[in-house]
Amino acid sequence: MQQGIWPAIFLAALLCAAAGAGVFVNARLPERHRSRDSIEMVQLAITLLVTFVAIVLGLLTTSVKSGYDAAYGARGAYAGQIAQLDRCLRDYGPETAKMRDELRGYVAAVIASTWPNEPAPAGVSYPDVKQMPRIGEDTTLADLINDVGLKIDALEPDDVLRRNLAYSCRLQFGEMMARRWQVIEGIRRSISTPFYWVLVFWLVILFACFGLRAPASRMSMIVIALSAVSVSLAVFVILDMDLPYGGVFGIPSTAMRNALADMMR
Repeated sequence: MQQGIWPAIFLAALLCAAAGAGVFVNARLPERHRSRDSIEMVQLAITLLVTFVAIVLGLLTTSVKSGYDAAYGARGAYAGQIAQLDRCLRDYGPETAKMRDELRGYVAAVIASTWPNEPAPAGVSYPDVKQMPRIGEDTTLADLINDVGLKIDALEPDDVLRRNLAYSCRLQFGEMMARRWQVIEGIRRSISTPFYWVLVFWLVILFACFGLRAPASRMSMIVIALSAVSVSLAVFVILDMDLPYGGVFGIPSTAMRNALADMMR
């Protein structure tokens, strides 16, 4: 199961083929299978399948949209927390310049690895991201941010103001790490590959029933084709939003880029 328009195109073609098979079978059924009772039974089955598929697609859309919104919010909160940590280090004084450089490099690497198709951050050095995954934990980035935390813990303030700032920076770092894990652990698919193919099977059965019931006319074929396209687009939207990074509805890098811009002032 992959993101992109091709799965949707394949599904639309499959549903149209299923409907066509239904029309083909219907035209060759003996007359005894065209009785009123048989037609009513087919209509009842279609009503049941339509209701069931509508409920499943509605629940999937709600679940995926909720996960997408949660991931979007977590990314924004994470970016804001990083910017707050940088502001705290800036207020502490020039002793934190090295930490701030590492923190900027960390943010730039996150942007470059998570959104590889966008322009890379400029004006800041960061680790090579070619082998880094788009989502999930990366040891290089983990070591980099952990080093920043160790340096914050090693601060030795010599007055009340800096002691308070050092304490605040440690709190900010802990909150940032919590936000980081929310981003990492919050990205997971709601729809497994086996369930996706079960859903496709249900849709194929439904459209085959449409073909069995539909008259062999151009209008019927156009309506069935439009229905197949509509259902396929709905499934495409669900699959695309199920993995928030990449695709048409991917979470933008705006929040992280805004945080980096604030850090470079």
